[in-house]
Amino acid sequence: MRTVMGTHAVLSSGVNAWKSLACAKSELRLDLTLACGQSFRWRETADGHWTGVMRGQVWTLTQTDNTLWYHVYKHKGRPVHKEVEPGEGGGSLNEKNKGQMKCERTVKKEEEKEAAAVNLQDETADEAVLRDYFHLNENLRAMYKKWGAADPHFKQIADIFTGVRLLRQDPTECLFSFICTSNNHISRIQGMVERLCQAKGNLLCQLDDTTYYDFPSLLALADNNTEACLRELGFGYRARFLQQSANQILDNHSPEWLQGLRSVPYAEARDALRALPGVGTKVADCVCLMSLDKVDAVPVDTHVWQIAKRDYKYAFANEPKSLTEKLHKDIGDFFRNLWGPYAGWAQSVLFCADLKKFQKMKETPCLKRAKKESDNLSLVTCKKPNIKTGKNGTVKPSKPKSASQKMGKAF
Repeated sequence: MRTVMGTHAVLSSGVNAWKSLACAKSELRLDLTLACGQSFRWRETADGHWTGVMRGQVWTLTQTDNTLWYHVYKHKGRPVHKEVEPGEGGGSLNEKNKGQMKCERTVKKEEEKEAAAVNLQDETADEAVLRDYFHLNENLRAMYKKWGAADPHFKQIADIFTGVRLLRQDPTECLFSFICTSNNHISRIQGMVERLCQAKGNLLCQLDDTTYYDFPSLLALADNNTEACLRELGFGYRARFLQQSANQILDNHSPEWLQGLRSVPYAEARDALRALPGVGTKVADCVCLMSLDKVDAVPVDTHVWQIAKRDYKYAFANEPKSLTEKLHKDIGDFFRNLWGPYAGWAQSVLFCADLKKFQKMKETPCLKRAKKESDNLSLVTCKKPNIKTGKNGTVKPSKPKSASQKMGKAF
């Protein structure tokens, strides 16, 4: 396999190398969706440009108000045709040249037709991958409206945190990435997943100073040297879980088993995942929600527990000091009853809004005033903030106070 080498694509350099599809930012915000702890393969490689690995290919994504732009890095080699040397074969040199030129024109036309057909086929396939990965057939604005009508607190948050979508990830990548999330935070998990791919995945592409690798296969993860290799890379006890889970899937099931869990009920899929080493209820729920189409799965960790208590005044009878199976189920049921069938999607919006990296987005007078008045979860109408005008006519909005900061962790 030949490795693609080049530079990261930037939309401002020209749109010829880019493909696009209609998608408003209210339906998808790349900066929120790709950085909120669902996937750990995406990096912002230029202002508003996100590069990562998806379905075995390297992509750069960016967006304008109503358009999602994408560039896929592919190597397209042209067949090499033997040049006819003067004097080869029969006939005069002039006749040979004419015949050669005619042949080359015919070959070129055929190649152009073939390339056009391949490009159209690739574009159709790439768009299908993109639509599937981002669940673009789901009407997110309609869901936001429904959740906001049922939950005033959600409505306050959703007015700013629009376009947070659930990803439909590859189940193998999702499972083994989330095994790495135990007692961890997003930036460290990203580094671990990247090292895992470098150590066990196939080389795909080199752009500028960054090399991209595919996510490892189950066979690569089950290799006898996986645990020792990953321990040297700083995975600690998680190295054993990664190798053992891959071995258990291959020994007791098949490489297609994880994909097959998409067609079984949520509870069955969750229990099957929990039988794997290093997979607890929270990790199982993350995999169910983000790769197995279980939209009612609500991953609960201490972070979500705090959201339930702080923002919803959810009271627990004889509240335990740590998360238990019953507490996990009770919190999940509470949000499922509040938001309905797509509760996992709604929870991801609130989780995203509570991450430390996004707190500045909430520093608006309107939202701060709403937060003060939301103890009873009543719907709040925000007035326009007072705006001062300078002598030269410039606007001088009053400086908002800093929002409370929280540590950003993965789901």
